[in-house]
Amino acid sequence: MKEYSIEEIQKLMESGKLTARQLTEEYLSRIKEIDENGPKLNSIIEINPDALVIADSLDEERKNKKIRGKLHGVPIIVKDNIGTADKMQTTAGSLAFEGNIAPEDAFIIKRLREAGAIILGKANLSEWANFRSTRSTSGWSSRGGQTKNPYILDRSPCGSSSGSAVAVTANLCSAAVGTETDGSIVCPAHVNGVVGIKPTIGLISRTGIIPISHTQDTAGPIGRTVSDSVELLNVLVGKDPDDQSIVTTEIELPEDYTDFLIPDGLKGARIGIARNFFGRNDLVDQVIENAIEVMKENGAIIIDPTNIEILNELREPEYEILLYDFKHDMNEYLKKFGKNIPHKTLKEIIEFNELNKDKIMPYFGQEHFIQAEEKEPITNENYKIALEKCNKFAREEGIDKLILEHNLDAIIAPTGGPAWPVDLINGDHFTGGSSSVAAVAGYPNITVPAGFVFDLPVGISFFGGAFQEPKIIKIAYSFEQAIKIRQSPKFIETFKETK
Repeated sequence: MKEYSIEEIQKLMESGKLTARQLTEEYLSRIKEIDENGPKLNSIIEINPDALVIADSLDEERKNKKIRGKLHGVPIIVKDNIGTADKMQTTAGSLAFEGNIAPEDAFIIKRLREAGAIILGKANLSEWANFRSTRSTSGWSSRGGQTKNPYILDRSPCGSSSGSAVAVTANLCSAAVGTETDGSIVCPAHVNGVVGIKPTIGLISRTGIIPISHTQDTAGPIGRTVSDSVELLNVLVGKDPDDQSIVTTEIELPEDYTDFLIPDGLKGARIGIARNFFGRNDLVDQVIENAIEVMKENGAIIIDPTNIEILNELREPEYEILLYDFKHDMNEYLKKFGKNIPHKTLKEIIEFNELNKDKIMPYFGQEHFIQAEEKEPITNENYKIALEKCNKFAREEGIDKLILEHNLDAIIAPTGGPAWPVDLINGDHFTGGSSSVAAVAGYPNITVPAGFVFDLPVGISFFGGAFQEPKIIKIAYSFEQAIKIRQSPKFIETFKETK
């Protein structure tokens, strides 16, 4: 099946050469082929039984000259921690929430439906968005099983938005929505050779999304290209009065982020190199060095190095914040959206998991849950101290400091290392990563394919200051157009030694 861009889809539909129903049928057929007869990627946890009916109604609207926007008739996959008030469940991949039908659409789902997107299905994920155990396996959930990496099938798809990224790169949808607390959009996008945008906290509503942390959680787009991801970002951005973090009117946001898809956006851009994220893998470093040369050739001004030296100081306070937030936010979520969920507190979920551990915890436990349950309310002084440390190290002495000192438009780093083998016994073997500083700061981060190590994709991250999405979109798009490195996956069974 052809990899259609969102722009191509609209042109074909405008000319009458393609309908929303035809496109939806093509994706449904490909999902069936891949997951029943093919490599069984396991990236889709559930199909929307009304997808074709919705496609027909959108085709009818098009015939009547009612076009809702650039996503009209475009099939999108959304992560299974995002509430959809339809016939699909919302479970965060956990059997603890099996059968749960969200009482209302998440705010961003309302935005997608209003824009004419077809919610084709829900994506598998790392259960509870990878916040259950200290030794979890990315891409595994008790409801959905193990998601596979389509480049080399026994390699990790990373997480927690594993299914969202895999569905995009395997061409099972036009684009997808993931969520991130720390790395959960950019890591799966990077190891699956696609583009992921982790926006500034406050740009996109979290209402109706199963939470980890109101301090760091955000939804974000995943696409095969920067332009597809930005088209989706345009729709996800919106003011939600029910999310207190959402940006207020004094911050002027662009009306259309596609205005920053500028081919020569690297020209004159001041880009800092965070060298302290290098040195984990020589082959990854070579890929990123090549990317830096491409940027120089296209007019970027490279400031090297611009190290972020406060990473060690971030680990402990970040984890403390996530534990406090998770207990508070999960209990609040259950009060508001738990009408169809039998468990009404985090404590009850922990008890259910323990009673059903053979099915829910066959490989790893719930250490994060237990530690979170032991925390006091978020009014506790220790929480406030940890939050102050996070803001100080990630913002004031981290990203903000570097941007001011060197007058930077963006900072770059390897998004991570090549995908490691899936290991349900020992859990993940992360091979480096640069997501934490932007995640803790709540600042934007975009990963773009930069090259390959053997047959495994490697991404480069562009991050910057609060609400600086326009700058980093311009730079990331220009880099993507200059390098054009992405290749479709080959569904290789396992890595074989070269001789």
